[in-house]
Amino acid sequence: MFRSIFLFVILGLGLFAGTQFAGQQGYVLISVANKTIEMSVTTLIIFIIVTLAALFSLEFLIKKALRTSSTTWNWFSVRKLKRSRRYTNEGIIKLLEGDWKVAEKKVTRWANHHDMPLLCYLVASEAAQGMGDKKKRDHYLSKASEQENAHLAVELTKAKQQVREAEYELAFDTLSNLKNDYPANSILLNLLKTVYLELKLWQPLLEIIPKLAKQKLIDVKEQEAILQKAQCGLLSDVAEQKGSEGLIDHWDKLPKKIKLETHLISCFIRQLISRKADNQAYTVLKEALKKNPDPELYSLLPEINLSDSHPPTELLKKTLTKDDGNAAAHSALAQFYLRESQWKEAQEHLEKALSIRSSVSDYAYLADALEKQDLSKAAHEVSKKALKLVHQI
Repeated sequence: MFRSIFLFVILGLGLFAGTQFAGQQGYVLISVANKTIEMSVTTLIIFIIVTLAALFSLEFLIKKALRTSSTTWNWFSVRKLKRSRRYTNEGIIKLLEGDWKVAEKKVTRWANHHDMPLLCYLVASEAAQGMGDKKKRDHYLSKASEQENAHLAVELTKAKQQVREAEYELAFDTLSNLKNDYPANSILLNLLKTVYLELKLWQPLLEIIPKLAKQKLIDVKEQEAILQKAQCGLLSDVAEQKGSEGLIDHWDKLPKKIKLETHLISCFIRQLISRKADNQAYTVLKEALKKNPDPELYSLLPEINLSDSHPPTELLKKTLTKDDGNAAAHSALAQFYLRESQWKEAQEHLEKALSIRSSVSDYAYLADALEKQDLSKAAHEVSKKALKLVHQI
């Protein structure tokens, strides 16, 4: 547009000058080397205008040709990009359908023309994993890691594949390298939870539970279950490494609130029993029952191996005097009677316990007590009830 206006201005000025100096065209002489060119001023002006018009036209034609070439090149590039995206989308669908071979072929065929080749190589890696080809899997992960901003996506994909293959030690190393840089990443936290559980790394597991709960990656029920497993697992580790004395020392250092939790008390007592520290276990259990008469704790009494069973039996008798509806106490006392071959007394307490709640183990104990009294028919009927209860469970 500017060039057209410029030409019109020059042409207008030429016409104006022509009318002003009509009949006075003047004389122009151009001498170059041995050559001379003669012309009037009017001719020179016309020549300049025509030359400028020709130059502008030539520039327009060159730009038009270049623009056409660029458009053609871009058309081919866009066509390749669209085809690559289409193949990648089809490959992802095939991956979800479990057609690993076709998925791999589609996402790698035009990966070089995709605007995000990282996605193509990660999908190809997952397809290779599905086919069980670890060499190809690692090759595609290596190709993916060469792409821009690929570190997190590649490492998380690698960790997920390692977890699927039960390569928990390798997954632990992979995730440990990410943990400090991405402490709030939800996928990372879920993978760490799985790895810590499998490797029984209880202390690190306890540390990430608040983060899992905060991001609602676990519900209240699962959180409680994981906490119980981790806390009991930690007690087991301490017992194995430091023995009963180290375990008791560790227990004494725990916060009072934690030591009131029934499941943890139960774990602590079982660890003491496994370490042959039965007297300490009974002392802890007796004190715990004063504060929290939980059925789970009563069931631990028969598991403690004491040289004298009189103290626990007296404890259970006093408990039943105050609360005759305590099924766990009836069951525990019956087990002590079974050890002492007091079949009738054991039968009475087991029947009382079973009248309050059903229990497969109590049915088995009752059947044994009846057999010892030559009540085979009754023992058979009790065994049938036990079997029926097992099938219901």
